Amino acid sequence: MKAKYINPFTDFGFKKIFGEEASKNLLIDFLNALLPEYDQIKELSFKNTEQLGQSDLDRKAIYDIYCENEKGEKFIVELQKAKQNYFKERTIYYSTFPIREQAEKGEWNYNLKAVYCVGVLDFTFDDYETEPERSEVVHTIKLKNQNGKVFYDKLTYIYLEMPNFDKQENQLNSRLDKWLYFIKNLEDFQNIPTIFKDEVFTQAFEKAELANFGQLDLDKYESSLKVYRDLKGVIDTAFDEGKMEGLIEGKMEGLIEGEIKGKMEGKIEGKIEGKIETAKSLKRLGVSVEIITRATGLTKEEINKL
Repeated sequence: MKAKYINPFTDFGFKKIFGEEASKNLLIDFLNALLPEYDQIKELSFKNTEQLGQSDLDRKAIYDIYCENEKGEKFIVELQKAKQNYFKERTIYYSTFPIREQAEKGEWNYNLKAVYCVGVLDFTFDDYETEPERSEVVHTIKLKNQNGKVFYDKLTYIYLEMPNFDKQENQLNSRLDKWLYFIKNLEDFQNIPTIFKDEVFTQAFEKAELANFGQLDLDKYESSLKVYRDLKGVIDTAFDEGKMEGLIEGKMEGLIEGEIKGKMEGKIEGKIEGKIETAKSLKRLGVSVEIITRATGLTKEEINKL
Protein backbone atom coordinates (compact mmCIF):
# COMPACT_ATOMS: atom_id res chain seq x y z
CA MET A 1 0.00 0.00 0.00
CA LYS A 2 1.36 3.38 -0.99
CA ALA A 3 2.38 5.62 1.90
CA LYS A 4 0.10 8.56 2.63
CA TYR A 5 2.48 10.35 4.98
CA ILE A 6 6.20 11.05 4.98
CA ASN A 7 8.80 9.05 6.86
CA PRO A 8 9.94 11.31 9.74
CA PHE A 9 13.26 9.45 9.99
CA THR A 10 14.38 11.01 6.72
CA ASP A 11 16.24 14.31 6.85
CA PHE A 12 13.55 15.97 4.74
CA GLY A 13 10.66 14.49 6.70
CA PHE A 14 12.04 15.38 10.12
CA LYS A 15 12.74 18.98 9.16
CA LYS A 16 9.40 19.30 7.34
CA ILE A 17 7.51 18.45 10.51
CA PHE A 18 9.67 20.16 13.13
CA GLY A 19 12.12 22.49 11.42
CA GLU A 20 10.02 25.01 9.48
CA GLU A 21 8.78 28.37 10.71
CA ALA A 22 5.19 27.46 9.83
CA SER A 23 5.33 24.38 12.06
CA LYS A 24 7.20 25.90 14.99
CA ASN A 25 4.30 25.18 17.35
CA LEU A 26 4.77 21.45 16.63
CA LEU A 27 8.38 21.62 17.80
CA ILE A 28 7.34 23.58 20.90
CA ASP A 29 4.71 20.98 21.76
CA PHE A 30 7.18 18.12 21.21
CA LEU A 31 9.92 19.71 23.34
CA ASN A 32 7.45 20.60 26.10
CA ALA A 33 6.47 16.94 26.25
CA LEU A 34 10.12 16.21 27.11
CA LEU A 35 10.64 19.05 29.57
CA PRO A 36 9.41 19.31 33.19
CA GLU A 37 6.33 21.43 33.89
CA TYR A 38 8.38 24.23 35.48
CA ASP A 39 10.45 24.72 32.33
CA GLN A 40 7.84 24.79 29.56
CA ILE A 41 8.58 26.72 26.36
CA LYS A 42 6.28 29.58 25.34
CA GLU A 43 8.09 30.76 22.20
CA LEU A 44 10.96 29.60 20.00
CA SER A 45 13.08 31.28 17.37
CA PHE A 46 15.11 29.29 14.87
CA LYS A 47 18.84 29.98 14.73
CA ASN A 48 21.50 29.29 12.11
CA THR A 49 22.06 25.52 12.02
CA GLU A 50 25.68 25.91 10.87
CA GLN A 51 28.02 26.81 13.69
CA LEU A 52 31.52 27.94 12.77
CA GLY A 53 34.67 27.54 14.83
CA GLN A 54 36.65 30.43 16.24
CA SER A 55 39.07 30.27 13.31
CA ASP A 56 39.09 28.93 9.76
CA LEU A 57 41.03 25.89 10.96
CA ASP A 58 38.47 24.91 13.59
CA ARG A 59 35.85 22.26 12.91
CA LYS A 60 32.28 23.45 12.46
CA ALA A 61 29.00 21.88 13.48
CA ILE A 62 25.83 21.53 11.43
CA TYR A 63 22.66 20.81 13.37
CA ASP A 64 19.35 19.47 12.09
CA ILE A 65 17.46 22.04 14.17
CA TYR A 66 18.84 24.78 16.40
CA CYS A 67 16.57 27.16 18.27
CA GLU A 68 16.26 29.42 21.29
CA ASN A 69 13.33 29.97 23.64
CA GLU A 70 12.05 33.20 25.14
CA LYS A 71 14.48 32.87 28.09
CA GLY A 72 17.51 32.55 25.84
CA GLU A 73 17.90 28.81 26.47
CA LYS A 74 19.32 26.88 23.52
CA PHE A 75 17.93 23.69 21.97
CA ILE A 76 19.76 21.41 19.54
CA VAL A 77 17.48 18.76 18.03
CA GLU A 78 19.14 15.99 16.03
CA LEU A 79 17.82 13.01 14.10
CA GLN A 80 20.31 10.13 14.04
CA LYS A 81 19.46 7.29 11.68
CA ALA A 82 22.35 4.88 12.17
CA LYS A 83 24.89 4.00 14.82
CA GLN A 84 28.00 6.10 14.69
CA ASN A 85 31.31 5.72 16.44
CA TYR A 86 31.67 8.37 19.15
CA PHE A 87 28.09 9.61 18.69
CA LYS A 88 27.88 10.65 22.34
CA GLU A 89 31.14 12.56 21.96
CA ARG A 90 29.71 14.29 18.90
CA THR A 91 26.66 15.55 20.78
CA ILE A 92 28.87 16.78 23.61
CA TYR A 93 31.05 18.60 21.08
CA TYR A 94 27.94 20.10 19.49
CA SER A 95 26.80 21.41 22.86
CA THR A 96 29.97 23.49 23.22
CA PHE A 97 28.92 25.87 20.43
CA PRO A 98 25.76 27.27 22.11
CA ILE A 99 27.77 27.53 25.33
CA ARG A 100 30.65 29.47 23.76
CA GLU A 101 28.41 31.79 21.76
CA GLN A 102 27.05 33.18 25.03
CA ALA A 103 30.41 34.71 25.93
CA GLU A 104 30.24 38.47 26.22
CA LYS A 105 33.01 40.94 25.47
CA GLY A 106 34.51 42.84 28.34
CA GLU A 107 33.31 42.29 31.88
CA TRP A 108 31.13 39.16 32.16
CA ASN A 109 30.02 37.06 35.12
CA TYR A 110 29.79 33.74 33.18
CA ASN A 111 26.10 33.31 33.94
CA LEU A 112 25.08 30.88 31.19
CA LYS A 113 21.67 30.04 29.79
CA ALA A 114 20.65 26.39 29.73
CA VAL A 115 21.53 24.18 26.75
CA TYR A 116 19.50 21.13 25.74
CA CYS A 117 20.63 18.51 23.21
CA VAL A 118 17.82 16.26 22.04
CA GLY A 119 18.59 13.20 19.91
CA VAL A 120 15.87 11.20 18.18
CA LEU A 121 17.65 7.88 17.53
CA ASP A 122 16.62 5.17 15.10
CA PHE A 123 18.87 2.74 16.98
CA THR A 124 19.71 1.77 20.56
CA PHE A 125 22.92 2.15 22.51
CA ASP A 126 24.67 -1.13 23.25
CA ASP A 127 26.61 -0.20 26.39
CA TYR A 128 23.85 -0.61 28.97
CA GLU A 129 24.42 -3.63 31.20
CA THR A 130 21.15 -3.95 33.12
CA GLU A 131 17.41 -3.57 32.86
CA PRO A 132 15.40 -1.44 32.79
CA GLU A 133 18.09 0.84 31.39
CA ARG A 134 18.62 -1.35 28.32
CA SER A 135 14.98 -1.11 27.25
CA GLU A 136 14.22 2.47 28.29
CA VAL A 137 13.11 4.89 25.59
CA VAL A 138 14.08 8.21 27.17
CA HIS A 139 17.59 8.70 28.53
CA THR A 140 18.17 12.02 30.30
CA ILE A 141 21.74 12.91 31.20
CA LYS A 142 23.05 15.75 33.36
CA LEU A 143 26.44 16.53 34.88
CA LYS A 144 26.58 14.83 38.30
CA ASN A 145 29.11 14.26 41.08
CA GLN A 146 30.30 10.96 42.55
CA ASN A 147 27.21 10.77 44.78
CA GLY A 148 24.75 11.08 41.91
CA LYS A 149 23.84 14.67 42.82
CA VAL A 150 23.40 17.13 39.95
CA PHE A 151 26.48 19.37 39.87
CA TYR A 152 25.33 21.57 36.97
CA ASP A 153 21.69 21.65 35.85
CA LYS A 154 21.99 23.88 32.77
CA LEU A 155 23.34 21.23 30.40
CA THR A 156 20.99 18.40 29.50
CA TYR A 157 21.24 15.61 26.96
CA ILE A 158 18.05 13.73 26.07
CA TYR A 159 18.29 10.64 23.86
CA LEU A 160 15.13 8.98 22.55
CA GLU A 161 15.80 5.37 21.53
CA MET A 162 12.90 4.85 19.14
CA PRO A 163 13.35 1.07 18.60
CA ASN A 164 12.58 0.60 22.31
CA PHE A 165 9.22 2.34 22.01
CA ASP A 166 6.63 -0.40 21.49
CA LYS A 167 3.41 1.02 22.97
CA GLN A 168 0.16 0.58 21.08
CA GLU A 169 -2.51 3.25 20.63
CA ASN A 170 -4.51 2.14 23.67
CA GLN A 171 -1.38 2.32 25.86
CA LEU A 172 -0.49 5.96 25.25
CA ASN A 173 -0.62 7.69 28.62
CA SER A 174 1.20 10.97 28.08
CA ARG A 175 1.81 13.70 25.54
CA LEU A 176 5.29 12.31 24.96
CA ASP A 177 3.84 8.84 24.32
CA LYS A 178 1.68 10.35 21.59
CA TRP A 179 4.60 12.11 19.93
CA LEU A 180 6.77 8.98 20.01
CA TYR A 181 3.90 6.91 18.60
CA PHE A 182 3.37 9.53 15.90
CA ILE A 183 7.06 9.60 14.90
CA LYS A 184 7.51 5.84 14.89
CA ASN A 185 4.33 4.94 13.00
CA LEU A 186 3.60 7.98 10.81
CA GLU A 187 4.65 6.41 7.51
CA ASP A 188 2.30 3.45 8.10
CA PHE A 189 -0.84 5.48 8.88
CA GLN A 190 -3.57 5.60 6.24
CA ASN A 191 -5.96 7.56 8.45
CA ILE A 192 -5.50 9.77 11.48
CA PRO A 193 -6.06 7.75 14.68
CA THR A 194 -8.74 9.19 16.95
CA ILE A 195 -6.19 9.88 19.66
CA PHE A 196 -4.60 12.54 17.41
CA LYS A 197 -7.63 14.74 16.83
CA ASP A 198 -6.38 17.85 18.66
CA GLU A 199 -5.25 20.97 16.79
CA VAL A 200 -1.49 20.38 17.07
CA PHE A 201 -1.53 16.83 15.73
CA THR A 202 -4.06 17.76 13.04
CA GLN A 203 -1.52 20.28 11.76
CA ALA A 204 1.27 17.71 12.06
CA PHE A 205 -0.62 15.28 9.83
CA GLU A 206 -1.36 18.05 7.34
CA LYS A 207 2.35 18.92 7.18
CA ALA A 208 3.23 15.26 6.69
CA GLU A 209 0.64 14.35 4.05
CA LEU A 210 2.31 13.70 0.70
CA ALA A 211 -0.75 14.87 -1.23
CA ASN A 212 -0.09 18.40 0.05
CA PHE A 213 3.43 18.52 -1.42
CA GLY A 214 4.41 20.31 -4.60
CA GLN A 215 6.58 18.49 -7.13
CA LEU A 216 9.80 20.06 -5.86
CA ASP A 217 9.19 18.89 -2.31
CA LEU A 218 8.14 15.45 -3.55
CA ASP A 219 11.41 15.12 -5.45
CA LYS A 220 13.42 16.21 -2.41
CA TYR A 221 11.54 13.76 -0.21
CA GLU A 222 11.99 10.83 -2.59
CA SER A 223 15.71 11.54 -2.73
CA SER A 224 15.91 11.74 1.07
CA LEU A 225 13.83 8.57 1.43
CA LYS A 226 16.10 6.63 -0.93
CA VAL A 227 19.19 7.69 1.00
CA TYR A 228 17.55 6.64 4.26
CA ARG A 229 16.41 3.24 3.02
CA ASP A 230 19.63 2.36 1.23
CA LEU A 231 21.93 3.50 3.99
CA LYS A 232 19.87 1.90 6.75
CA GLY A 233 19.66 -1.37 4.87
CA VAL A 234 23.37 -1.60 4.25
CA ILE A 235 24.48 -0.53 7.71
CA ASP A 236 21.87 -2.57 9.60
CA THR A 237 22.81 -5.69 7.68
CA ALA A 238 26.49 -5.06 8.23
CA PHE A 239 26.13 -4.68 11.97
CA ASP A 240 23.61 -7.53 12.35
CA GLU A 241 25.63 -10.08 10.44
CA GLY A 242 29.08 -8.89 11.45
CA LYS A 243 30.18 -8.65 7.83
CA MET A 244 31.07 -4.99 7.65
CA GLU A 245 34.06 -5.30 5.37
CA GLY A 246 32.33 -7.40 2.72
CA LEU A 247 29.28 -5.18 2.61
CA ILE A 248 31.31 -2.01 2.53
CA GLU A 249 33.39 -3.21 -0.39
CA GLY A 250 30.35 -4.55 -2.26
CA LYS A 251 26.97 -2.98 -1.56
CA MET A 252 28.26 0.23 -0.02
CA GLU A 253 30.58 0.95 -2.92
CA GLY A 254 27.83 0.37 -5.45
CA LEU A 255 25.37 2.40 -3.40
CA ILE A 256 27.61 5.42 -3.16
CA GLU A 257 28.67 5.27 -6.80
CA GLY A 258 25.01 5.29 -7.79
CA GLU A 259 22.69 7.74 -6.12
CA ILE A 260 23.61 8.12 -2.45
CA LYS A 261 22.61 11.76 -2.32
CA GLY A 262 19.80 12.08 -4.81
CA LYS A 263 21.23 11.98 -8.31
CA MET A 264 24.88 12.63 -7.57
CA GLU A 265 26.68 13.20 -10.84
CA GLY A 266 29.39 10.87 -11.91
CA LYS A 267 31.03 7.94 -10.23
CA ILE A 268 33.33 8.23 -7.26
CA GLU A 269 36.38 6.60 -8.80
CA GLY A 270 38.78 9.13 -10.25
CA LYS A 271 36.68 12.11 -9.22
CA ILE A 272 38.00 13.67 -6.04
CA GLU A 273 35.26 16.29 -5.98
CA GLY A 274 32.63 13.56 -6.04
CA LYS A 275 34.41 11.72 -3.25
CA ILE A 276 34.45 14.82 -1.09
CA GLU A 277 30.76 15.54 -1.63
CA THR A 278 29.92 11.90 -0.91
CA ALA A 279 31.97 11.98 2.29
CA LYS A 280 30.15 15.15 3.42
CA SER A 281 26.77 13.53 2.74
CA LEU A 282 27.71 10.39 4.65
CA LYS A 283 28.97 12.44 7.60
CA ARG A 284 25.66 14.29 7.75
CA LEU A 285 23.93 10.91 7.80
CA GLY A 286 25.96 9.83 10.82
CA VAL A 287 28.19 7.24 9.12
CA SER A 288 31.45 6.49 10.93
CA VAL A 289 34.77 7.79 9.61
CA GLU A 290 35.98 4.22 9.12
CA ILE A 291 33.10 3.41 6.76
CA ILE A 292 33.50 6.68 4.84
CA THR A 293 37.21 5.97 4.43
CA ARG A 294 36.56 2.56 2.87
CA ALA A 295 33.70 3.85 0.75
CA THR A 296 35.47 6.89 -0.73
CA GLY A 297 39.17 6.18 -0.46
CA LEU A 298 39.76 9.44 1.42
CA THR A 299 42.01 9.38 4.46
CA LYS A 300 40.72 9.90 7.99
CA GLU A 301 42.56 13.21 8.12
CA GLU A 302 40.87 14.40 4.91
CA ILE A 303 37.45 13.35 6.19
CA ASN A 304 37.92 14.99 9.60
CA LYS A 305 38.68 18.31 7.88
CA LEU A 306 35.34 18.33 6.00
